[in-house]
Amino acid sequence: MEERPGTRRPYARQSWPPARTPKTPEPAGEDPLPPSARWYGTPADPHPRRLPRWVVRSFTIAGSLAVGLSLIAGAVVVVLRAVSPEPAVQVVSDALAGVRLRLPEGWAQRPVAPVTAFTSAAADAAGGAMVMAMPGPPLGGGSPREAALKASELYGRLLLHGDTVSVAEDAAIAVGGATGHARAVVAQYKDVVNRPAYLRVIVVDRGPRTLLLVAIAQPDDARARAAIGHVIKGATVG
Repeated sequence: MEERPGTRRPYARQSWPPARTPKTPEPAGEDPLPPSARWYGTPADPHPRRLPRWVVRSFTIAGSLAVGLSLIAGAVVVVLRAVSPEPAVQVVSDALAGVRLRLPEGWAQRPVAPVTAFTSAAADAAGGAMVMAMPGPPLGGGSPREAALKASELYGRLLLHGDTVSVAEDAAIAVGGATGHARAVVAQYKDVVNRPAYLRVIVVDRGPRTLLLVAIAQPDDARARAAIGHVIKGATVG
């Protein structure tokens, strides 16, 4: 049939319901993709990718080497500490006085005692504290306390020259297994130059003779007293 000019072609008849285009079947064994995948592409795999075996093996070897090296270094430090020699303890051996004095760190023996008649002396590096020893006279029926009182008065006048002197200690003492008596005094000065001084006298009964220990510290402080006490406590009477 010819189409006339100015006429409109009628709509083509369609069947109802319209024919459906068959869907492409999904591959067997795979889950169908969600609708978003058709627009945005296949979703990413939620499981992270595994590192190659050679990378994991390299990390394992490196970690083992680090642990081994740290253990070896620790063992070397322990061995070095074990074989390193301890600092030698200085000891003053006075055969005439019959005493051995163990000196604390920072102390050393004086080649010559600064006071006449003393047979040995030791002092700290700063020279502020000192301990001297000498054989004392026999008690002659007296007590170590009486001898200590006389000695403290004598050496207080010779060494301290204090404007005022007060007693800091007056008590029995044991030195190296022997009995004795200790008397300590503190000297004060009116001028501002001289600081307080400390004097401690110890008389040890050794039978026929005595042992006389005289300690002095200037300035008087807790550190100097502690060092003097350490020397006296560690003394050995023979």
